[in-house]
Amino acid sequence: MKAARILGERLLATMRFVVAGAFAVASPAAVAADVPPPVFNWAGLYLGASFGAGAPLHGGERLQAGGGFASSAFDLYPGSNTRAGVTVGAQVGYNWQSGPWVWGFETDFSLLDGRRAPNGAFAAGVAYPGMPIFAITPQTSANYFASLRGRVGVAYDRALIYVTGGVAAGGTRGPATLSFGAGDDFVADHSQASRMKYAVGGGVEYAFADNWSGRAEYLFLSQSLNTQTFDNGAGSFYFSRIRNENHLLRFGLNYHFGASEQIPGALQYGGRRDVGDGDGAEVKAERYSVHAQTTNVVQALPRFPAKYDGPGSFPSHGVGNVLSQNNIFIGLRLWEGGAAYLNPEVDEGYGPNNALGAAAYPNGIAQKIGRAAPYMRFQRYFLRQIIGLGGDDAHDPDEGSRSEVLESVQNQVSGKVDRNRVVVTLGKFAVGDVFDDNVYAHDPTTGFLNFAFNSMGAFDYAADAWGYTHGLAVEWKQNWWTLRGGVFQLSSVPNGPIIEQELFRQYMGVTEFEARYEILGQPGAIKFLVFGDNGRFARYDDAINLALSSGTLPPDLSAARDRHFKTGGGVNIKQQIIENVGFFLRASMSDGRYEIVDYTDVDRQLSMGVVADGAVWGREDDEIGVAGALSGLHGDHVRYLALGGPGVFINDGALRYGGEKNIEAYYKLGFGRNLDATFDYQLMVNPAHNLDRGPVNLFALRLRAAF
Repeated sequence: MKAARILGERLLATMRFVVAGAFAVASPAAVAADVPPPVFNWAGLYLGASFGAGAPLHGGERLQAGGGFASSAFDLYPGSNTRAGVTVGAQVGYNWQSGPWVWGFETDFSLLDGRRAPNGAFAAGVAYPGMPIFAITPQTSANYFASLRGRVGVAYDRALIYVTGGVAAGGTRGPATLSFGAGDDFVADHSQASRMKYAVGGGVEYAFADNWSGRAEYLFLSQSLNTQTFDNGAGSFYFSRIRNENHLLRFGLNYHFGASEQIPGALQYGGRRDVGDGDGAEVKAERYSVHAQTTNVVQALPRFPAKYDGPGSFPSHGVGNVLSQNNIFIGLRLWEGGAAYLNPEVDEGYGPNNALGAAAYPNGIAQKIGRAAPYMRFQRYFLRQIIGLGGDDAHDPDEGSRSEVLESVQNQVSGKVDRNRVVVTLGKFAVGDVFDDNVYAHDPTTGFLNFAFNSMGAFDYAADAWGYTHGLAVEWKQNWWTLRGGVFQLSSVPNGPIIEQELFRQYMGVTEFEARYEILGQPGAIKFLVFGDNGRFARYDDAINLALSSGTLPPDLSAARDRHFKTGGGVNIKQQIIENVGFFLRASMSDGRYEIVDYTDVDRQLSMGVVADGAVWGREDDEIGVAGALSGLHGDHVRYLALGGPGVFINDGALRYGGEKNIEAYYKLGFGRNLDATFDYQLMVNPAHNLDRGPVNLFALRLRAAF
């Protein structure tokens, strides 16, 4: 009876709070005054799991007859496999709190059963008297959903009532085959979404212990209008449009790490307590790190001279585009030296001409696949283990070998580490997160925008269409040198959106040696990198010979793909000239006989530049940079493009070859450490390695905010 009475009092208190909350819009100050401060602090990072059920709104299936068919009488109606199903998943989020008001963000990943594609044999109908039966054979569909949502709520006692909404992902149909049993199969690739996917809803959460809470949540999940096209290769096709919408009710359990991300007390290292970094300052050893960044770029090129425009050329009459990239970076320390990281991202918009027009593409933020509607992806999810090896303790006798402090930055939790160490990274991340780094030119969200200056142009590294892949990297760091090695999955099809699923069927191996030194008292470093791509991709010469012998131009690389091994490498130099002014240089070359596997249309490149920090002229948050690059192609690669073959970022339909040349200059105007506006100018000579086009001037404004 006592428990029932307590529960009744809790429910009554919650109902009174909901009624009071209804007047919040009219008089928020009054509500804040009437509602006592919450007993439970909701601020900080939380991690949890959920389960529930989903009910689809639309269950019918229809394959609409397209080109090659006389009327809608040829439409097909396969039996639907869509039904209600179970959902189970995990979530992680971060809250801020002011009095009773709570706001923050949450990202989650959940399996959602019950939304299967049609599978089996079905009656075709009266339009097919000779072929009354058709069959559909689907491959695996994306029966999951993920989201990145904002949350706003109000807390009373130990209860939190909130609303939530944001961008979602998942729900696509996998490849499938439609057959009438007469050898005229219709083949479909993955379905494509034409609208923004989103999730909106609300819930109630209750803290039943100091660090634990339970929740009940409703979401309306719209995974957009998915279109899947079945094509027989002879001008006839069917297409289906799937309205993938669901009501979700789920229950969850969350663990809250608290408002302070710092580990209580001090970290223990080998029986010692680290409380300083040698100058009396406290070392911040984080349990978790949470950072966010939004980068928005407006970039345009005016009219320029050109003898012609090809199917993938920058339009000579000019073009302008806008894109937005929005990231959350979450890191959680699991044990000493070990941490897990997650990086959900929401993208929208296009680079100039939707990532076509130049080998040294002018916008490193743009993906190979631009979209008009916002869409969400988990770009990184990986584990990192740091293994201490001791080191020179002369730097700080009181702290022994622990003489380096990791900062609290994106994809890193802060704390002291051994100067000599081994770092192991496993999961999904970018090859450039570990290899080919350069403090003066690496990140297009803060420095140079052009591909030519942020990585080796001929480093044909493993990546999906967004620049990330699954892999393992190991770094061995000593006092003056570092040795790195890694193995990464290639994309399943060169430059495709899907990472190879079978381990070591198509992969890249890479090794890098870094030596650190000083010249006239100024620090510098030189890196030597070699790589090899092992997978199914074409030799240009094979594709050309096949096209010429069959009389089918332009050459088709897909028809000539076979297992090959492509090698390459380069050197990367960074050198401080004076304090706050530095120089960088990259030179790279790869085996240009083979098609570009996952990066861009460059077989050799030299780039260099100078970057100066605004502290030189009294503005510490500003930065200025200027750089130039020369890019070239192998002879077989030139022949392929001259015959009209499409490249990765270039497709002029023809080619009068001349090496591509780039100049870029920018000025970043800082408004504090985490807010800046950058004015960027680029000059591109012989865009797409073509003497018949250009030069091209490009202008950009980049706006960035972070915390």
